[in-house]
Amino acid sequence: MSIAAIIVAAGRGTRAGGERPKQWQNVAGKRVIDWTLAAFRAVPEVERIVVVVHPDDTGELGGETGITVTEGAATRAGSVCNGLAALEGVGVTHVLIHDAARCCVSPDQIAEVIAALGPDCPAAAPALPVSDALWLGEDGLVTGTQTRAGLYRAQTPQGFARDVIAAAHATAPEGAADDVEVARAAGIPVRILPGRESNLKITTPEDFARAETILRGPMDIRTGTGFDVHRFGPGDHVMLCGVAVPHDRGLQGHSDADVGLHTLADAIYGAMAEGDIGRHFPPSDPQWKGAESHVFLSHAASLAAEKGFRITNVDLTLICETPKIGPHAAAMQARVSEITGLEVDRVSVKATTTERLGFTGRGEGIAAQAVATLVRT
Repeated sequence: MSIAAIIVAAGRGTRAGGERPKQWQNVAGKRVIDWTLAAFRAVPEVERIVVVVHPDDTGELGGETGITVTEGAATRAGSVCNGLAALEGVGVTHVLIHDAARCCVSPDQIAEVIAALGPDCPAAAPALPVSDALWLGEDGLVTGTQTRAGLYRAQTPQGFARDVIAAAHATAPEGAADDVEVARAAGIPVRILPGRESNLKITTPEDFARAETILRGPMDIRTGTGFDVHRFGPGDHVMLCGVAVPHDRGLQGHSDADVGLHTLADAIYGAMAEGDIGRHFPPSDPQWKGAESHVFLSHAASLAAEKGFRITNVDLTLICETPKIGPHAAAMQARVSEITGLEVDRVSVKATTTERLGFTGRGEGIAAQAVATLVRT
């Protein structure tokens, strides 16, 4: 068999909203049609792709390799006929006809339709059995019920022997809902294949959010931890979470020694497997001597965003006998929120002591530990 795909993309899709037809709108970082084309390109058996577009949209796929663009007609059936005409004389034996707005179709489902076609199967299409109760209604009231036995929700791609579906379209009744209806009107048997709930058709604005969830795939949830220690030395304040806290000593370090911000930055870096502050801001580099530590935390948060992660929350514990953290915790929480862009209620800053045990108990320094959670969808 020689397989070609006809992607029908000539509609205006006004119910989907937006300033442009839905097939040209963005979802999950790419245009709807780009996701659709990528799925068909991923199937080796698909040798040719024809995209049928509205006459106003012929420039939308400029520069795309491996596809043929042809103009659509006033009806879906007319657009399919134009796509079939573009395949005449090139040796194509079978076609897959697919709605561009079904951008969540998987290469596996496309391959299943191809595998079903053959000498004993001139037509095959995926569908889902109707599982919900069905009502009849009028003027907002239920007027009856409809049995769901034997009812299916049609999907695409719908596969056909090319000459068979071309002949069927030549005699098709007007107003056919899809190519399966055209085929059946011509007496062609159509095999039902298992559909997929994920193969939704974008029709309304809400469908874009559903498609985005499917296309982005499972959430990638990461957790990172941080730990840091700084000793006390001369000074009249300590920098903690970007807040200058009066104290009879200061914290010592290559930068401003803000143990809280250092720990938070390391937790975020850790969640991304990006090492620690030292990897990104080497202490051997003199430009970071005395640097304000918000630079480090801001960099960690920006790097997370660049990698597609969203920081969902951070939790910091400062470990010291003095100074007292409680009176300054709200200000610290607000400053971390400002640096990271997190909502204040997603930032936790708290403190504990070691009951005068160890170096923190002896007042020799401050330790901190933090946890950060990142999500990429």
